[in-house]
Amino acid sequence: MNHLSELLSTTFIEEILDNAVLIWGLIACGLAQFSKLFVELIFFQRWKPSVLLETGGMPSSHSALVTGTASGVGMELGFDHPIFALASTIAFVVMYDASGVRKSAGMIAARVNELPAENWPSFPTAPLKESLGHSRIEVLIGSLIGPAVALPGIAFLGSPLHFLKDLGLILG
Repeated sequence: MNHLSELLSTTFIEEILDNAVLIWGLIACGLAQFSKLFVELIFFQRWKPSVLLETGGMPSSHSALVTGTASGVGMELGFDHPIFALASTIAFVVMYDASGVRKSAGMIAARVNELPAENWPSFPTAPLKESLGHSRIEVLIGSLIGPAVALPGIAFLGSPLHFLKDLGLILG
């Protein structure tokens, strides 16, 4: 069996669906990203589906992903486990970069976009992306969404594979 067919095998897909920590972290990320539609609608009175594919904005879906995953690792392995420490450290780095480095890069992009294009003949004609990072409150809200979604999901529903088997949608 070649490598690609092994990756696409039923066993591989079942293993991914059985990884409750990964799936619930991704669900937290997806819900945070989806909620940006409603933030735009409620606070800015505009329907902007493009926010589903954009970085930046309220809340931080990256923060939801890393905190949901880290809290799930803690729940599964124990909050005293070294892998939880690693997951938490990575989460802090991602959130720090989102509100620091990426936010600053977006502010610099905004200033560069204000410069006259004729001064930069070798520069791309399209404006630089300005919405790269997050404010601290956007990161905070995202970081709260992660565990709020992942922990109950893992505790009450478990892995999607077991949930689908319990519903009788998957045999096995």
